[in-house]
Amino acid sequence: MNTTAQTLRTARPDLAAALPPQAAPERNVPEGTEVRGFALYVGLADDKIAEGDPKLGAIVTRIKQLVAELAPAAETYAAVALAPEGTGGRDVDVVRLALGDPAAHARQKQHEAETEDRAVSGVILDLSRKRVLLDNVPAALTFREFELLQYLVLREGRTISREELITGLWGDAPAEEVPSERTIDVHIRRLRVKLAQYQDIVRTVRGTGYRFDRHADVSIHYTSGPSPDAF
Repeated sequence: MNTTAQTLRTARPDLAAALPPQAAPERNVPEGTEVRGFALYVGLADDKIAEGDPKLGAIVTRIKQLVAELAPAAETYAAVALAPEGTGGRDVDVVRLALGDPAAHARQKQHEAETEDRAVSGVILDLSRKRVLLDNVPAALTFREFELLQYLVLREGRTISREELITGLWGDAPAEEVPSERTIDVHIRRLRVKLAQYQDIVRTVRGTGYRFDRHADVSIHYTSGPSPDAF
């Protein structure tokens, strides 16, 4: 039995049953590299934690405490992965993608390529690659037009005022570059022209602003990061 397993059985008998009878041998380390730590991805959405069980924050704290007991010299860092609601997929895969696992990113790119091959019609909003495909043909959006569309898409189902668009997209711009509400309308009109037959995905809410609602013709490839409205 290795030292780590023996320490756990002695210090935390409540977790001993989770250990195999004998820990697996360490993998060979490629020549020219050295082990500096490890990553443990845990897929656990809040809605899968039963009432009365420890919440996610408490679970993270207990794991960090256990590592401190097993290896007092270890430095630990915990990150909670956020994803837009309705992202779908296995929790652990979403976590790996959100925290930058290279293998997870490679699989996502392969999946996106396969999806693009199948999508012969409709709109693909690829937020990770900053592009829009209309019937598999790239739309010639300017940077600002894409940012406007992305802002609405990431806030799906919510009406966005012209004032919020100005604040959200030009908040750090010099005063002379900040557009008026009328200029926002011009940007939206130009965006719609470039969306061609799919221009209705950007709706006008009269007297209020604009919104994006889920549409059967639209497929969205989200980024690995959290929604801008997440805490």
